[in-house]
Amino acid sequence: MFDSLTTKLGDVFDKLTRRGALREDDVNTAMREVRVALLEADVALPVVKDFVAQVKERALGQEVLRSVTPGQQVIKIVNDALVDTLGREAVPINLAAEPPAVILMVGLQGSGKTTTSAKIGYMLQGRERKKVMLASLDTRRPAAQEQLRVLGEQADVPTLPIVEGEQPVAIAKRALKSARSEGFDVLILDTAGRLHIDQELMDEVAEVSKVATPVETLLVADAMTGQDAVTIAKEFNDKLGVTGVVLTRVDGDARGGAALSMRAVTGRPIKLMGMGEKFDALEPFHPDRIASRILGMGDVVSLVEKAAENFEQDEAEKLAKKLQKGRFDFEDMLTQLRQMKKMGGLGGLMNLLPGIGKMKKQLAAANVDESMLNRQEAIILSMTRRERANPQIIHASRKKRIAAGSGTSVQEINKLIKQWQEMNKVMKRMKKMGGKFDPSQLPPELRAQLEQMDGGAPGAGLPNMPGGLPGGLPGLPKGFKS
Repeated sequence: MFDSLTTKLGDVFDKLTRRGALREDDVNTAMREVRVALLEADVALPVVKDFVAQVKERALGQEVLRSVTPGQQVIKIVNDALVDTLGREAVPINLAAEPPAVILMVGLQGSGKTTTSAKIGYMLQGRERKKVMLASLDTRRPAAQEQLRVLGEQADVPTLPIVEGEQPVAIAKRALKSARSEGFDVLILDTAGRLHIDQELMDEVAEVSKVATPVETLLVADAMTGQDAVTIAKEFNDKLGVTGVVLTRVDGDARGGAALSMRAVTGRPIKLMGMGEKFDALEPFHPDRIASRILGMGDVVSLVEKAAENFEQDEAEKLAKKLQKGRFDFEDMLTQLRQMKKMGGLGGLMNLLPGIGKMKKQLAAANVDESMLNRQEAIILSMTRRERANPQIIHASRKKRIAAGSGTSVQEINKLIKQWQEMNKVMKRMKKMGGKFDPSQLPPELRAQLEQMDGGAPGAGLPNMPGGLPGGLPGLPKGFKS
């Protein structure tokens, strides 16, 4: 998300920071370019006007134009304005009600309500330790109730038994009675949608809301619908009074205008973002972190949180002990690859790493994508245990066998072995330094890559993360420049 906006704003700010001093004309020119970038990202026009006016007023102040680093000051002002537009603080799902706390899911057909209902149930059961029940009130879309039942089964979240011919209000009443009697903490009601907003849809949802008295009415909106998502949100909010928004398919939306506009237009917070198809691909919406991502500053806090959630403590400790001895084999590399995939793969990590924005085009041009991780995993899985533990024994005949078994080529095997060799050199140097990371001890090739990257984080790995991530991003081509 925000890829195009991040790139364009990055170009604007590069011009500003290259100047030693700023004149009013420089700021005006930059603001015109920011305005165009926001409009092209599908941000609503009223939001763009307010945003640019707010930034321009502060950027033309004497404390900015006369400061030592005026370009950086302007970037900080834009960051603060983005946070204000997005909502300033993260707003969690409200469960402060006498059990069961009812969450009413509303939105148009195809926005992802049913899948999101299952994801929220999965999240509340796992992270919040709540007992959750799902109930489908969608009697109009064929197999909608069955879809929620199947998703609930897959997510291990109980669903209300289906009764053929029962109407939405009656289902809501039965769900409430069942949830109370069985001691559920949360009841999630998945309502019917339409292809467009009509009075019949609103009347039905309003009637259900009157019966269920939900503590949360969450509007599910598809981020990829852009300006339409904002219009839909305003109409639902005006007629129903939603308490929050869940944006779906955020990972597929390169523009991000819906996210930037939604809070400003409705006055309701964006509470969650759907970042993929898996049940755990649902993230809390943190305005300050999203603003940092938009400006290409990364989101290290979310990165660390993801690592804490996905890293196996036992595996991390085992790996740490091996690294202390200066050992790193293909079993360790396999563990690293799988942990990286759990954290969202290369794409997910790229969005969170500082200073990585401009590298994305180079990565795309070099065909570095998620399939690379899968191919590397396939190569390692095609090795015997002895080969994984002793990579130095992998010679020509073994390479041919591994290539045939993994559906890859000998060249790819050679590339992976070379990568392991470089990683192993780093581990041995770290052992000599008592386990401390020092970029000057890297092999020349890796050190050159590190120096070419903003902040050095991608090339150097993430030494302070659980498990160490000593390899950095596997398989990056040589010569990347930020």
